[in-house]
Amino acid sequence: MKKLLFLIVALLAGLAAGGGTAYAMVKMLGIGAAQQEPVAEKEELGKFVPTGRVLVPLVFADGHLAGYAAMEVQLEVDEAKAEFVTQRMPLLLHAINMRTYRTPMAAGPDGMLPDLEGFRKVVDASATEAFGPKVIRKIAVTAANPA
Repeated sequence: MKKLLFLIVALLAGLAAGGGTAYAMVKMLGIGAAQQEPVAEKEELGKFVPTGRVLVPLVFADGHLAGYAAMEVQLEVDEAKAEFVTQRMPLLLHAINMRTYRTPMAAGPDGMLPDLEGFRKVVDASATEAFGPKVIRKIAVTAANPA
């Protein structure tokens, strides 16, 4: 009986010592405490400008055509530049067309899955050509369907 009582007391003492140490470390050093992110300045959302439906050839790395995909893209721009981007949209679509046929974007076993990251890079390079650098904040591919 004494042995069992001694084990229980030792267990409780160990739990108290360990718990106290853990509590002290959290309070003094901040270990395990949730990190508070610094409050950044409020990021102003831009305006999203749709490109409309873009028909993209899905080309294998060897140059063979696998098929086509219809993509929809939204371009985030500053509110003040939205009209400028909308007016120059035909130049963007032209630049996309001039790049997509030579960019391998066919994925999957039959080539009918578009490489979305590859397409986003094509749109980014095309947007820089059509609108100039630092006009487009973000590019969101919102739909990709086989055509």
